This record gives sequence, C-alpha cells and structure tokens, in this order.
Amino acid sequence: MSALAATLPPANESLALPPRYAGLPRPLDLPFPLKPVSSADTGVETLADGRMKYWIRHDIVRGVTPSMLSWWFRNLEGTIEFAGRRYNRYRFWHPQDHVHASYARRLPDGSVGPGAAIRLIEVLGRNETFVVDTVTHIERLDEGGFIHNPEVFGRTGVARMEYTFEPVSGGTLYENCLIIGTSRPVLRLANPLLARLAFDEAHGRAWLRHNIEEVGMFENFLPALYRRETGRTQ
Repeated sequence: MSALAATLPPANESLALPPRYAGLPRPLDLPFPLKPVSSADTGVETLADGRMKYWIRHDIVRGVTPSMLSWWFRNLEGTIEFAGRRYNRYRFWHPQDHVHASYARRLPDGSVGPGAAIRLIEVLGRNETFVVDTVTHIERLDEGGFIHNPEVFGRTGVARMEYTFEPVSGGTLYENCLIIGTSRPVLRLANPLLARLAFDEAHGRAWLRHNIEEVGMFENFLPALYRRETGRTQ
C-alpha cells in the first residue's frame, strides 16, 4: 500500500464494473464547435483547510432548463439520434474526450438519485496523462444541482464535485467546482500530497477546459433529446 493510500478513508464496498480503460476511441465527427475556456469565468484557489478548488461559472446554457439537466444525469446510458445516425449519448456529450458511462449502482426501484453510483471513463483533452477511470457516488441530484464524490484510489472523501443550476432568462446559469483533498482534521496534512500526486494543477486546468466544453455541448442536443424522451419542453 502506498503512503498516500494509507492516509485515505476506508475503501467503499466493491461494485460490479465494466472493463477498465483500454484506450481512446476515435473522436466522433460532429459539426459542433467546442466552447473555449474564455467563454466562462474560472478560478483555482486553496481553501482554508488546504484543499484545492477548481471552479467554473459557465456562460448561460441557452435553451436548457434545470429540469433537463437533472433528467440528463439520471439518463446517461443509451443512445441519441442525430442526422440519421445513432450515437452513444455519453460520447456525444463530449465527442473527443468521453469513453464510457454507466450506472454502477441504481436505487432499489431501479432509478438514479442520491445513493446511486456512476461508472465513468474519460480522457481530459485526449491526453492519457489525464485519464479519469472511476466510480462516483451521487450525494445530491435535483433541479437545484448535482453533487457527486468520485473515488480516488478506490476511496471516496478526497474528491468532490458540486454543481448548481439556476433558471435565468433564456436558459440556465450553471456553476460547478471540483474540490481535491479531505476536510477531515486528522487527514488534512495529506492534502498537499493529494494535490501533487492525485490531481495536480495541470490536471485541474485540463478538467476546467473539458468541463467548459461538455457543458457548452448541452445546447446542441439536450432540449431535443429531453423533448423526444419525456414529451416535455421545460
């Protein structure tokens, strides 16, 4: 066991997983430009307890409502039809970086919400230094926002993603952040080591770009997909 892993909270109960990351698929050939980093406000800060916070205030997500966003994160699996072809919908969301998404654990009634877990594989910026290959545990998912906790070295408690969705004229104000480190007093001294070994600033800035690009993609497909699958427009 590494010195870093020894400082982390206990591992979660094992979940049945699909195969691990085995390489980047070919990018999807879609006609949508990815939004630049300059389209959003971003920042990196060190919190009082030593954790690192990477935050984004996105450009307004036009034509997309908080209801659509809440629905999307409950329905990542499946396909989407575009220009007469069918695509994996998670890969469509970011046609260059996304590899796989599935629900590693659903709720007892088969739905997705707090207590469920998502299996995610993606490669930030198509740079294999920045492979995300994890299970993330849903803490909150509703029209006001989404919070989930990715496993790092098989454990939760050292990475946290928080999103808020606010309805505004023309769409949704979408803000989110990634927090690296632990707030547990007995483990805070490990935060600089976590930041350096598990998720350094170059990795964090790759995440900022990736997230701005995928959130910008919602405008291109989510309203139509939501309308087709739910019959609703809001």
